Amino acid sequence: MDIKEMKKAIGAYVDAHAQEYIDLANSIWEYAELSLKEYKSAALFTELLKKEGFTVRENLCGIATAFSGSFGSGAPHIGILGEFDALSGLSQKAGALEREELVKNGSGHGCGHNLLGAGSFAAACAVKDFLQKTGLPGTVTFYGCPGEEGGASKAYMARDGLWKELDCALSWHPGDTNELMTGTNNSCTQVLYKFKGVAAHAASNPYEGRSALDAVELMNVGVQYLREHMPPQGRIHYAMVDGGGLSPNVVQPHASVLYMVRSQRVKDTLELQRRVDLIAQGAAMMTETTYERIFVDGTADLLPNTALEKVLHDNMLATALPAYTKEEWAFAEDLKKTFPPTDELPGDAPKWSEEIKAFVKETTENGERAINDFVMPFLSSNEFAPGSTDVGDVSWLTPTAEITAATWPSGSPGHSWQNVSCGATSVADKGMLYAAKVLAGAAADLFADTSLIDGAKAEFAKRTEGGGYVCPIPADAVPYVIEE
Repeated sequence: MDIKEMKKAIGAYVDAHAQEYIDLANSIWEYAELSLKEYKSAALFTELLKKEGFTVRENLCGIATAFSGSFGSGAPHIGILGEFDALSGLSQKAGALEREELVKNGSGHGCGHNLLGAGSFAAACAVKDFLQKTGLPGTVTFYGCPGEEGGASKAYMARDGLWKELDCALSWHPGDTNELMTGTNNSCTQVLYKFKGVAAHAASNPYEGRSALDAVELMNVGVQYLREHMPPQGRIHYAMVDGGGLSPNVVQPHASVLYMVRSQRVKDTLELQRRVDLIAQGAAMMTETTYERIFVDGTADLLPNTALEKVLHDNMLATALPAYTKEEWAFAEDLKKTFPPTDELPGDAPKWSEEIKAFVKETTENGERAINDFVMPFLSSNEFAPGSTDVGDVSWLTPTAEITAATWPSGSPGHSWQNVSCGATSVADKGMLYAAKVLAGAAADLFADTSLIDGAKAEFAKRTEGGGYVCPIPADAVPYVIEE
């Protein structure tokens, strides 16, 4: 078996079915379903998985929109992760160069998860074809992971031990560079505090009321004072979910606030969360209100795996990059003009390597290039980024690695209408198909040479020898859907 020829066949397979994957991504883009509500998206994925001959498991780990599709048998067992949830308030017309809602106050794929899910599905289908043609032993499983933006299904699956069934996991994420996602990040928790008070006329008898809104505001003030006393890499964010109503002449009997607490290690996040809980308790005492504490989700920090990153990067270099038309370049340049300019170079690697920084400055005309149509040089790192992802929970139970692929213009802001606009265009489609080929090619290498998996497992064992997975999800917690 000539692995190079087989990987050419993988690329040809993806190209032959490209329109099917583009149609899938566009359908998910149109559905734009929020976390843990992705019923149409999940139904479409499971229908296609069954049509392609995968063995499908639904209601995975008790989560209604979680599922998997497996093909093959025995070891090695390689997982490919997919997501498909959208973000609130980001409805946007496709291909537009200005903010223009498609559905008033609707949702949109500002993080590109329509592309992530469809691209990972495409990779799984290409790996299935590879296994059929080569007769190699092993299993490939596509995991439909809902609620990354607010639900952390992968963390709930990790709590239930699901990822232990894998020998390794591969993933990708839409972005503005073709780059390894290396390093580590923050763990996090999300908790909803629902305060309940007593209504009263705010002019006639306010003294008989007990304001839930006061409790929320006092809690927010208390957390502001906590910020001085938390770890340097900690972060605390909040959103008012319920302000108690629209009548200022009523003592508000109900109000809710959602908090996200982050720190690098799970134990540090849980300690910081404990202090936020105490502030909520204090706010309730000061206002003589009561409150309900609802755990929403939590994620662990990422555990890098250099061995798997090398396999992915080799396939990024071996896979042909997209070629863009004049019209696509012009669209990207015009869309790039709609967001504020930045002095930062694209990608994470230039922040951590002077050599790569110099390469990117030269390649992108000092960051002015509209599309980053190159592969970032290899860098495996333990550097820290402040964001969070439930891929981290997977990485603590099986060797895991992921890439980004350029699906929107350089510098496009995260969770933006620009990402939604570009997410259903040919620029995004080409990046998605590139990512699918890279993931499938990496999986083919791992099936053909299992010593690569052995190396990833040995590194994983060494990185976790000081302590294993600490799950941020309580044993009795269930995925919670936040209603707008």
